[in-house]
Amino acid sequence: MKSNSNIIAVIVALIFGFGTGFTLLPVISPWAAPANSAGIGTLPATNSAEPRSQQYFAAHIEEAHRIVAGCRAGSVRGDECANADQAVVEADGRERFNKFFDHSGDGGRPVSLLARADAARRRGRSP
Repeated sequence: MKSNSNIIAVIVALIFGFGTGFTLLPVISPWAAPANSAGIGTLPATNSAEPRSQQYFAAHIEEAHRIVAGCRAGSVRGDECANADQAVVEADGRERFNKFFDHSGDGGRPVSLLARADAARRRGRSP
């Protein structure tokens, strides 16, 4: 009698365990995304299968900063990460270059601090 009750208890436990596992499967392990998406379990940033180019991100630098932040957080994957990162690096380098050489709006010519002090002296002001 005892062996029959043990067998029944094991069968009930297995049925309960499998039932709970199949019920909680979508919660524990969400369904994987289709194979043509940017990554498994992530949604692509756009509906197109092709990643946006570096030129796109150079023109839309705020979007590039968001994509790079998503890549670092792990929510975005794929070629867009490299393209956005390259656009951000180039934009930051361009900004540093312009700040270092202090490009004013005079046709892109760098204005040195000495030339600026010279112009201020001629106008009668101190630099």
